Amino acid sequence: MTRAALTTPAGRPAGVGDPGPRTRARLAGVLAAVAGIGAAIAAYLTYTKLGGGVPICGPLGGCETVQTSEYSTVLGVPVSAFGLAYSLTVLTAVAAWWRSGDRRLVMGAYLLGLIGVVAVAYLVFLQLAVIHAICAWCMAYDATVVVGFVGAAVAYRRTVPPDGQ
Repeated sequence: MTRAALTTPAGRPAGVGDPGPRTRARLAGVLAAVAGIGAAIAAYLTYTKLGGGVPICGPLGGCETVQTSEYSTVLGVPVSAFGLAYSLTVLTAVAAWWRSGDRRLVMGAYLLGLIGVVAVAYLVFLQLAVIHAICAWCMAYDATVVVGFVGAAVAYRRTVPPDGQ
């Protein structure tokens, strides 16, 4: 394969720099969908917590135990409300990147994802080691955070110019 086959028309190595509007739209669409699903899950958990109910967990159980534990709130605010704010912030950053192409926005989504992964790792630890129950809704939300983080890393990597600037 020739060197020319591994470069874009602008002379950049393939796969780096501005991914172009179509690829950016595809990447941003996936990231937005993941953040939207996370926001929907967090909204449901927040709604049930504030309403005094418990999430429907099905045959797996555990959701009620986690939702009613002392670890389900921080300073009286449901943990899921923080998750909702997180997902909406990521969704906003991704939508702004989609429209503008400013790689700082996707870098922001990546950094938020890094923080989110650390937070959900701690929350999973609490479920397993302290509460001794698993909330399927919480785990689904956690999966959106991890997938969003990986997706943002891929998207950011595709926006890095060849000179690393």
